[in-house]
Amino acid sequence: MARTKFTAEEALQYHLEPRPGKLDISASTAMATQRDLSLAYSPGVAVPCERIAEDPALAYDYTTKGNLVAVISNGTAVLGLGNLGALASKPVMEGKAVLFKRFADVNSIDIELDTEDVDAFVAAVKLMGPTFGGINLEDIKAPECFMIESRLKEEMDIPVFHDDQHGTAVICAAGLINALHLSGKRIEDVRIVLNGAGAAGIACIELLKSMGARHENCIACDTKGVIYQGRTEGMNQWKSAHAVATEARTLEEAMRGADVFLGVSAKGAVTQDMVRGMADAPVIFAMANPDPEITPEEAHEVRPDAIVATGRSDYPNQVNNVLGFPYLFRGALDVHARAINDEMKIACAEALAALAREDVPDEVAVAYGRKLSFGRDYIIPTPFDPRLIHVIPPAVARACMDTGAARRPIVDMEGYANALAARMDPTASILQGISARARQAQARMIFAEGDDPRVLRAAVAYQRQGFGRALVVGREDDVRAKLEAAGLGDAVRELEVVNAANTRHLDPYRDHLYGRLQRRGFDQQDVHRLASRDRHVFGALMLAHDHGDGLVTGATRKSAQAMRLVDHVFDVMENPEAVGITALLHRGRIVLIGDTLVHEWPGAEDLATIAEAGARVARALGLEPRVAFVSFSTFGYPVSERAEKMHRAPAVLERRGADFEYEGEMTVDVALNPDVAANYPFSRLTGPANVLVVPARHSASISVKLMQEMAGAQVIGPILTGIDRPVQIASTGSTASDILNMALLAACRVGV
Repeated sequence: MARTKFTAEEALQYHLEPRPGKLDISASTAMATQRDLSLAYSPGVAVPCERIAEDPALAYDYTTKGNLVAVISNGTAVLGLGNLGALASKPVMEGKAVLFKRFADVNSIDIELDTEDVDAFVAAVKLMGPTFGGINLEDIKAPECFMIESRLKEEMDIPVFHDDQHGTAVICAAGLINALHLSGKRIEDVRIVLNGAGAAGIACIELLKSMGARHENCIACDTKGVIYQGRTEGMNQWKSAHAVATEARTLEEAMRGADVFLGVSAKGAVTQDMVRGMADAPVIFAMANPDPEITPEEAHEVRPDAIVATGRSDYPNQVNNVLGFPYLFRGALDVHARAINDEMKIACAEALAALAREDVPDEVAVAYGRKLSFGRDYIIPTPFDPRLIHVIPPAVARACMDTGAARRPIVDMEGYANALAARMDPTASILQGISARARQAQARMIFAEGDDPRVLRAAVAYQRQGFGRALVVGREDDVRAKLEAAGLGDAVRELEVVNAANTRHLDPYRDHLYGRLQRRGFDQQDVHRLASRDRHVFGALMLAHDHGDGLVTGATRKSAQAMRLVDHVFDVMENPEAVGITALLHRGRIVLIGDTLVHEWPGAEDLATIAEAGARVARALGLEPRVAFVSFSTFGYPVSERAEKMHRAPAVLERRGADFEYEGEMTVDVALNPDVAANYPFSRLTGPANVLVVPARHSASISVKLMQEMAGAQVIGPILTGIDRPVQIASTGSTASDILNMALLAACRVGV
């Protein structure tokens, strides 16, 4: 898998738009009326204040404390960049807060403290204790990070967790459990060598010792060599705790006969000779970022029997902290934990290891473009496994209760797990799945409107993120000028610019188009102008002649106009199977609406076809379709001639033998709200609809634009389905990200 590439300008643009930064705060309660405001603030707010003053535990009931984590840093060890200071660490801390929300639905606020004084840092964090349910320390240099965490854990009654230490340790432990299982070895017996005695390295070795690794079998190394008993140079109390009696003085000597290597050090620290000298079936966790101590290819070249993990996403067995910290905090918060202890970390590691040994769901295989099964190349779950949220936190919560660190134990663990599964936003995993499938497809994508900066930015992103080859229709000098203006001048040589004026394929394109249009009122001169001057038509001709694998167009023309131009090459307008399906993503839900593009006033047969198209798109996105034919009436009331076709459409599907759930006609609230739907127990839908078939194109357009403008829904589409080639038509209001999403849908052949 190719590594994702981006320029500094792209990274800055990402953090600049649509608003500076990566976080917003939104109210979770009604704020519309004077009464709402009176309850939210004065005088109504006085009531919960008084209750909390009487019983502090009620803060978890009446405030966000129980689902709020602070991500705190002083910027002294920012990623691999060193001491950049508190302010410069803010983008990283905002990013960590976003990960909390994305993976475990934990609200998080980033706080940057402008001090390198341990006492001042500890005092500041301790004073903020009443606000939060947990503290995540981040990017603080050693040894201060040890002192800060230790003191805060002693002085605060909420979980304090330094992820740079323990997050890596937990995932490393999970992977090692499975690696040793495959190797037929026991943790009590193996010889372990650690290279890198900083925060993460020491945390790794301490956790493994608490899991059964023997002190005398663990050798730690730093830049000065082996940490042995009696060494004085470069030592501190944390290193001294792991000094052992050994004759080895160098990493090479320590690794002779070792069963396990753990690296949190630097690129190239391990040689092939070192790996060659390890014990049978060695385990190598080369976790230095961005480049490992030794690559899997280099290790396997000399030791085919090795099990190798890295910190990189483009290699198997990624040791990724996002598998740990969101779920550790989720479980800890849900039992109102006083701390995150070793037993909770071990429970997290063991649950992760057990999950990797289970059969991998199909949606994970689809997302990663390959079947995953437990073995040497799959010892750690993938970050986008949907089971993580309802498997890991219950294990953590149970360990917290068993060790007496929970204030409010969970009685119904099965109900808790089900609630966790239901609270997660499925839309992010759906988009991730599309991205992974597109990356696997490696489609040559035709971007027809190379004169538009948004399209060019999308094309650059498509190619640099490893999805495939971007083919841009335009003039070379114009493309170059627009890319340079967008700060992407270095991308000019990466893209393939196709100019109709000098392509050798123009004659066969023109002949093909003339054969289609000569009996539709077009003469040869008309056809020549279309083929050589209209980029929408030219792009479609490229696709028709297999000079690309997919087409994205429409960003500079209204959808109907773009579709008419594409119709010159592919049958769209008169094709009864052609349907436009738009995806709305909002507050953790995804709903597909059709037809938003082709059928202006569909009859019952057309509505059934639209439903079938919506079901195909739903399944392509990893959803099990539940289709509702929506109207202003529900199951015949009120009676209306205009609702009659919506009433007849389900019978058409029944006649066709549709293999998905469908029902109608019904109002939108009956389709989407389970409480309202409960009034109709005879409904064939087993849950809220995720595909809405509306009476006409104008109502589809109104619905989509109203949700987009009033509710802030993310819109993907319309997704053109029912034609035999992957063509997607973006809207004129599309951003570069929207256009990229349409390209990914075309690459995945969604709707074809």
